[in-house]
Amino acid sequence: MNEPTDRQRRWDRRMETPLAIASLVYLAGYAVQVLAPGLDPVWRDLCLAMTLAAWAVFAFDYGVRFRLSGLGPLRFVRTHLLGTVILVLPLLRPLQMVRIYEQIQRRQDKPRLTLYARVMAYSSLTVALLGFAGALAVLQHERGAPGATIHTFGDSLWWASETLTTVGYGDVTPVTPVGRVIAVGMMACGVALLGAVTGSFSSWLIQSFTREDEKGPPGNSPGAP
Repeated sequence: MNEPTDRQRRWDRRMETPLAIASLVYLAGYAVQVLAPGLDPVWRDLCLAMTLAAWAVFAFDYGVRFRLSGLGPLRFVRTHLLGTVILVLPLLRPLQMVRIYEQIQRRQDKPRLTLYARVMAYSSLTVALLGFAGALAVLQHERGAPGATIHTFGDSLWWASETLTTVGYGDVTPVTPVGRVIAVGMMACGVALLGAVTGSFSSWLIQSFTREDEKGPPGNSPGAP
């Protein structure tokens, strides 16, 4: 994997704020379109324009990164898989915030949080963004479908929480093909994130207990009577 050049690093720093704003604008515009179906057409068109403008920012950033990388198209896609997925799937574009948060943490060449804290922080941020975006997407496709059990945003949030935590009570489930595809993706992400958080927390506990065992009781310390 090629190391980032100085031009790529400068571009990363320059695009931190625009990408963060574009992510929030996209999520806000999409949320308004889904949660306010009876909105005045003028405002709906404005929200649509906001989401398209945000997508244009992502597409422009992706094109510049491709140009600066000097890689072929296939190799660039393999080495920038998250960016490619975010560009293609609107549902995942808010996850761009996670990568931006990582860049900000490393701005001084040293993360401000420990490894375990970073894993849990990033996982929590990802779960929140993915759950909110997934709930919006499922509501958009399920609302009004024959036999649907997801009718309100509260229903979709409850379903997203069940799915991401892999609980799956089954009281509300998607019935449309698109809704079920979204469910499969969220199940996979939920298993991965839950495993990352659990593994990180377990490692932190083991490391803490190991340090305590190495210290030993006061009576066993060197020079103790």
